[in-house]
Amino acid sequence: MIHVCSLSKVEETVTKTGAGRLLSLLAAGTEVMRPASITRENHLHLVMHDIAVAQEGMTMPGEEHVLNLLDFARQWDRSRPLVVHCYAGISRSTASAYIIAAALAPKRDEAELAETLRRLSPTATPNPRLIAIADALLDRRGRMIEAIQAIGRGADAFEGTPFELKI
Repeated sequence: MIHVCSLSKVEETVTKTGAGRLLSLLAAGTEVMRPASITRENHLHLVMHDIAVAQEGMTMPGEEHVLNLLDFARQWDRSRPLVVHCYAGISRSTASAYIIAAALAPKRDEAELAETLRRLSPTATPNPRLIAIADALLDRRGRMIEAIQAIGRGADAFEGTPFELKI
């Protein structure tokens, strides 16, 4: 099970779910306190901004980020949940949860997965750059991109409501 939340809900979500792994996607300078129940080797912290096109002074999500994310996900034994978070729990984290689910269930239909994401999180607005990179790396031939475009932008919110996504 993948649990998605915002930075402010990390400790609560990890505790409530009994998660054994944590994926943090945050801009440089944004601190995250790794919960004591998560070992250092079970925490991946990727530094990037929530942007889709290059902007001066900002770190755009890149192929290395997605490769690291995929490697981390593939090492997960799934005996305990994985918590994925970004600052607001709306864009980088929802894109990452979608990517992980697609990678770990390669026969799952991209559109069905995107529609499930929308149903679970009305605010989800997956980062299009992360999705595009993953689509290429997973050889999905544009289907992930199209599926995420089809669900459109999520409802405006300061912070997403935590949710869980089954693989």
